[in-house]
Amino acid sequence: MTARRDEQPEAAGSGGPARGAGDQGLLDLGARHPTPIMRASLLVGRTIYRAITRVDMGPLDGLPTEGPLIIASNHLSNADPPLIASWLTPALGRAVHWMAKQEALDWPIAGPFLKANGAFGIRRGAADTDAFRLAKRVLDDGRVLGTFPEGRRSHTGALERGKEGVALLAIRTGAPILPVAVWGTERLWPVGNTFPHPGGRVHLRVGPPFVLDRRTVDGKREDLPAVADRLMEGIAILLPPAYRGVYGEVAPEGEDAGPVA
Repeated sequence: MTARRDEQPEAAGSGGPARGAGDQGLLDLGARHPTPIMRASLLVGRTIYRAITRVDMGPLDGLPTEGPLIIASNHLSNADPPLIASWLTPALGRAVHWMAKQEALDWPIAGPFLKANGAFGIRRGAADTDAFRLAKRVLDDGRVLGTFPEGRRSHTGALERGKEGVALLAIRTGAPILPVAVWGTERLWPVGNTFPHPGGRVHLRVGPPFVLDRRTVDGKREDLPAVADRLMEGIAILLPPAYRGVYGEVAPEGEDAGPVA
């Protein structure tokens, strides 16, 4: 999700409905905590990951248990969302609402499954304001929003420049950012492959939450790209140097997050 300008329309209040892109319908936020269907899906997800790869997890202590929260992760593979959800949702004890392409929610089997697990759809080509309204409503209601600030999977494995939309959401709502880093998933399920390749190891790290503000630099308000860069630096510092891409200078050499393999 990107932002075309600093000012976006206000979302519907937490007590009212919000229409999605292209009048796709009302966004039903549902339960605040994982439902039985979600818990079963997450258990299956963890079981599958443990069967096809070795999962290296960092500590998941001290996660926010209430209030709005934006999960912001790098994105290497289709394996990322279920990996993050399978471990982070139970640790949070809260339902996570992931933005997904509307086409996926229209699929006969995958669509109902994604909806049951908290995803909501955004139509490709729709105005950015539609995506912004839906995401902002999740946060205004004190929920957890799952995002990938790069806006797409990285084809090189290295961090790309972050889009402005997630940074703007954080500023407008005051929601803290929970930085998440994943790596190894690009080998488990490479871009362009229909199915995963069992084997290897995947890694997941979660950093401390932080709040973004718009600083004043030389008497001028900081521009959104600079704020988005600070958000991405919070992710980059959790990654090994080889994965930091355009944010490679965020931490001194040698202060890597762990093994690459």
